[in-house]
Amino acid sequence: MGKINLAEGLPARVGVLGGGRMGAGIAHAFLMKGAEVVVVERDEQAEEGARERVESSVAKSIERGAVDGALPEAKAAILESFTTSLDYAAFADRDLVVEAVPEDPALKKAALTGVEAVLGAGAFLATNTSSLSVSKLAESLARPERFLGLHFFNPVPASTLIEVVVAEKTAPELAAAAKAWTEALGKTAVVVRDAPGFASSRLGVAIALEAMRMVEEGVASAEDIDNAMVLGYKHPTGPLKTTDIVGLDVRLGIAEYLHSTLGDRFAPPQILRDKVANGELGRKTGKGFYTWN
Repeated sequence: MGKINLAEGLPARVGVLGGGRMGAGIAHAFLMKGAEVVVVERDEQAEEGARERVESSVAKSIERGAVDGALPEAKAAILESFTTSLDYAAFADRDLVVEAVPEDPALKKAALTGVEAVLGAGAFLATNTSSLSVSKLAESLARPERFLGLHFFNPVPASTLIEVVVAEKTAPELAAAAKAWTEALGKTAVVVRDAPGFASSRLGVAIALEAMRMVEEGVASAEDIDNAMVLGYKHPTGPLKTTDIVGLDVRLGIAEYLHSTLGDRFAPPQILRDKVANGELGRKTGKGFYTWN
């Protein structure tokens, strides 16, 4: 394999596939640091939703003082570098594309293959998966050495962590560059070898599943379990409120994957399956382990 040439600092032109909560957050992170960003979505309704999420997030950052200037002018200046599209061809001139579609292996593989087909030879590709094997996602790629995991955390604007996941064929130069990109975004990188759940999801889900079992067994309320972790172990919100924020359906999908790869200690509790079946998915539906306005 020839040497990979990597410019210092952030990639100048960034693409994001998928403009949901995570994708919009990733787009926001790069926009606020001066990158030119395009988000590609599946249809016009999703495209409009992505545009609104990014614009709202940028406005909130300006209101918090992230950049100098009055809101209308500063927002307009930043959003000059932001576009949306329905066509993968919009990625053709990108230096880096981050895939942020739902946690379905077949969907992600198809998306990544489609994106790679339009990228220039010098471009890089990343997945924002929170638990799936990055090495397996790379199996259908023609240039796996230019691919790795960049696991951003929800909500992206407030989170200070990015998990850099090094797959079997990821070039060492790319892993080092991704760490530098993370620092340029004002966040901290933890570099992990590709393994089920990586470091963060594996530990976070293990704690959350045990917390769910405690609720199921009547050991304590969701609020008291979370307070024990917040006050006793300095967790920012607690495992059950975090599950509501992430989405119970997302947590169930990750748990099922970890159960299949790591064994019974990650078996999803019945309370989680029941809540997902009842549409109690957390903050996005107004109810999970908590009731949300």
